[in-house]
Amino acid sequence: MLTGAPLIRFDAIAKQHGQQILFVDASAALNRGEKVGLVGPNGAGKSTLFRLITREEEPEEGQVTVDRGVTVGYFNQDVGEMSGRAAVTETMHGAGNVAHVAARLHELEHALSDPEREHEMDKLIDELGHVQTEFEHLDGYSLEARAREILAGLGFSQEMMDGDVGHLSGGWKMRVALARILLMRPDALLLDEPSNHLDLESIIWLEEFLKSYEGAILMTSHDREFMNRVVHKIIEIDGGELTTYSGNYDFYERARAITDTQQQAQFDRQQAMLKKELAFIERFKARASHAAQVQSRVKMLDKIERVEPPKRKKSLVFNFKTPPRSGDEVVKLQGIHKGYGSRRIYTDFSHVLRRGERWCVLGVNGAGKSTLLKMIAGESKPDAGAVVQGASLKMGYFAQHAMELLEPQKTVWDTLYEAFPLASVGTLKTLAGSFGFSGDEIQKTCRVLSGGEKARLVLARMLFDPPNFLVLDEPTNHLDVGTKEMLLQSLSNYEGTMLFVSHDRRFLAALSNRVLELTPQGVVPYGGGYTEYVARTGREAPGLREAPGRG
Repeated sequence: MLTGAPLIRFDAIAKQHGQQILFVDASAALNRGEKVGLVGPNGAGKSTLFRLITREEEPEEGQVTVDRGVTVGYFNQDVGEMSGRAAVTETMHGAGNVAHVAARLHELEHALSDPEREHEMDKLIDELGHVQTEFEHLDGYSLEARAREILAGLGFSQEMMDGDVGHLSGGWKMRVALARILLMRPDALLLDEPSNHLDLESIIWLEEFLKSYEGAILMTSHDREFMNRVVHKIIEIDGGELTTYSGNYDFYERARAITDTQQQAQFDRQQAMLKKELAFIERFKARASHAAQVQSRVKMLDKIERVEPPKRKKSLVFNFKTPPRSGDEVVKLQGIHKGYGSRRIYTDFSHVLRRGERWCVLGVNGAGKSTLLKMIAGESKPDAGAVVQGASLKMGYFAQHAMELLEPQKTVWDTLYEAFPLASVGTLKTLAGSFGFSGDEIQKTCRVLSGGEKARLVLARMLFDPPNFLVLDEPTNHLDVGTKEMLLQSLSNYEGTMLFVSHDRRFLAALSNRVLELTPQGVVPYGGGYTEYVARTGREAPGLREAPGRG
């Protein structure tokens, strides 16, 4: 993809929220046709940067310039109210200029059939001609077909497309909001976590859509593989500065690690030199014979430019205990039948999970992934058949509703301390820090925690004294890249048995050694993990025909 002149420029911007300084003399650019990932710690100012582009906020110093005539589409997690229209109509309604032209076209067609406006006929016909030409130029006649194609890519059935958008869950409304922006086809797409709430099939579809998108893209994502495949440039926000790296996320991380190592070495060398010079000054400052040398060194130290240590906090790694040993047969499913109403999900399904196996469960939306995990965890009963737990089993079950069981008035510290009263203060602080709660953050109450923070707290509590069988339903939802990496590293060293559902391909590939695919024809087990499954089937998810190329 050829890139051109800047569409959006940040020139020496400064911005702060209350006491928090977000940007100081920060500069960067988004050029025509570029696909750029925006990265930085939570609270660094990624969403603020988007709002500066859309003029929802203004910089206190410097300038944000959007090139004349450039259309900007902004997708964020706040989708607003949606109801009273079909999902496909709601998608078309937000498609920018083409939607306004379509509405005017509809008005004119209605006016031409109104006998009371017969005296305006020539004027109306003339305007209709102009509007039709503009509508055609904007590819408006294919608008509905394109809207349906995008919604299908994001997992909608025809029935859902034509149903009232108000009846959809928050996650599905989020997909409608995303479809609206994609249909708009702006010159610059601003995407704040677009892969949240998407299943694996939809993530892969969106990835392919964005790779072939002709406009510029600036996006955040906690999905490392998704970011790697879409972007070819990174803008990092850290310590108030914007730093640009040419390459995908993996390249950025390697480059950043080299820069940090070099900067730390420079800092250490300078600190050693300063210590030596200050020791000399302290030793000889009272001696007249050394006065000139002391003054010379004091002046030198005053002039020297101080090297700062790397700004980025290193993520702590917690060494989790070895879980107790379970029996060889962890769980046995015997002739399971399960359905909802007239819809059968499992029919006479039998399977055994053995010690040390790590099964990832794959299947399209509604195939029964969470249902299977709930039955194994004892949260749901099969209609017929039995779930038999093996000997010496200690199970840990993570589901999205687990976050709702946290006590709102308790702090992060209270939650961990009450779960493990015999653990030392230092051990619990290291545990909290490993899951992203450092300093005053451990005093936050559960009531004010974000979805990601709640997920981190539940996982910390579960893994401190680890069970020998982990059942995990989308454990990486809402987690940032750093926490995902820490969790992935911890679970890679985990010695128990695992059954999990995830839409994160890095997680699937690193942790699974078995695959259970739920298909309309039944359940298909595969020896080997997710990587082997992709190689064998030629697809990255059950709902896809073949694995897309990396492009």
